[in-house]
Amino acid sequence: MKLKNTHVHLAAICLLLAIVLLPQAYASSAIPVEIVENDGKYQLLRGGEPYPVKGAGLQFADVAFFAEHGGNSIRTWSTDNAWELLDQALEHGVTVLMCLDLGRERHGFDYDDEAAVAKQLGFARGEVMKYKDHPALLGWIIGNEMNLHFRNPGVFDAINDISKMIHEVDPNHPTTTALAGINEELVDLIEERVPDLDFISIQMYGDIVNLPRYVKKLDIEGPYMVTEWGAIGHWEVGRTAWGAPIEQNSSDKAANYRKSHEIAIEPYPDQAIGSYVFFWGQKQERTPTWYGMLLEDGSRTETMDVMQHLWTGEWPKNRAPQITSFTLDKDKADSSVTLKAGKAYPARVKAGDPDGDALTYRWEIMEESRATQSGGDKEEIPARIEGLISNAKAGSATVTAPAEPGPYRLFVYVEDGQGNAGHANIPFRVK
Repeated sequence: MKLKNTHVHLAAICLLLAIVLLPQAYASSAIPVEIVENDGKYQLLRGGEPYPVKGAGLQFADVAFFAEHGGNSIRTWSTDNAWELLDQALEHGVTVLMCLDLGRERHGFDYDDEAAVAKQLGFARGEVMKYKDHPALLGWIIGNEMNLHFRNPGVFDAINDISKMIHEVDPNHPTTTALAGINEELVDLIEERVPDLDFISIQMYGDIVNLPRYVKKLDIEGPYMVTEWGAIGHWEVGRTAWGAPIEQNSSDKAANYRKSHEIAIEPYPDQAIGSYVFFWGQKQERTPTWYGMLLEDGSRTETMDVMQHLWTGEWPKNRAPQITSFTLDKDKADSSVTLKAGKAYPARVKAGDPDGDALTYRWEIMEESRATQSGGDKEEIPARIEGLISNAKAGSATVTAPAEPGPYRLFVYVEDGQGNAGHANIPFRVK
């Protein structure tokens, strides 16, 4: 599989030609982005210079904070707050891979509805015309994970039509679409129906360590990005006897980030032209801690430390606490912990701090999420159960099982007083 990438090879000549007046009332021009091939090796160029992407998914977070950690590019999932994001990115020397949010079949969009498809194309054109000349723009993602639970291959025709439109009105920026995973059927569909893309973007989590093998097996010869990767997915982990997914603690998660990057991304710079770690922020997806590199209160986690080290070779001046172990009733999270309603049980966590900071511990119990959404669709944070934690000391507490039978989770947050925190949780059920 080899996607064409000639659309943007002439873009450099447009550097001084596309000067516009942005709504922010300053004159600016697009910086051309292109993908060049030399002897089977690919390189992303921005303004004629090599631009290795060190990126993260970020839509509403602090761009300056991201840049301080050594990242140079962010990706979005829509054009919401695009002007603000682009301007912040420009101010801090960061680029934006902008996503055009398209209708999904699983949300009811019908790709056999010609009028709806035409309206969507018009929407995409309008968004491209708004932002195409901003100097912080890196390129366009045409839809996020449009292959997830798809049935109608017409979705790929629509992506190709949008890509062709972009190449007509914006010669300065390449196009891609973000795919959930990769397999032979998907590769064939992209080759057949979306030949206009400049590169493909692949999103994988625990399975990313196998991406190099998939690329070789599927004969993917052209350039690609990894536009989402990070924690092992909740669909990929072990489960309790009642089906609750078992989440890694923050330190195990950070180690997995490093492993994934060193196995699947770093060794392939001639084809993997960039990556965006997920997620430089906080979100609820099965738990409030599973995918976010920040916690609800804005605390930084060890995954950010690791990413800064991978991007810059240097650790932050102050690093996050590290968790060694966590037990409830002397059992770990993979033990299918079962408690009796109203009975008290010991909980213990072992943690340390690389900087020797004094640590404090915060405990909470939540109902188990009953969400069944996929693809990162919005979830509600489960209810918190108050009044069941007692005797909280350094690294230990007494947990009283809720009165109502059912599935729950015990969370612990280990904080260093410097804005950093470690976290862990144990799913348990009450009988």
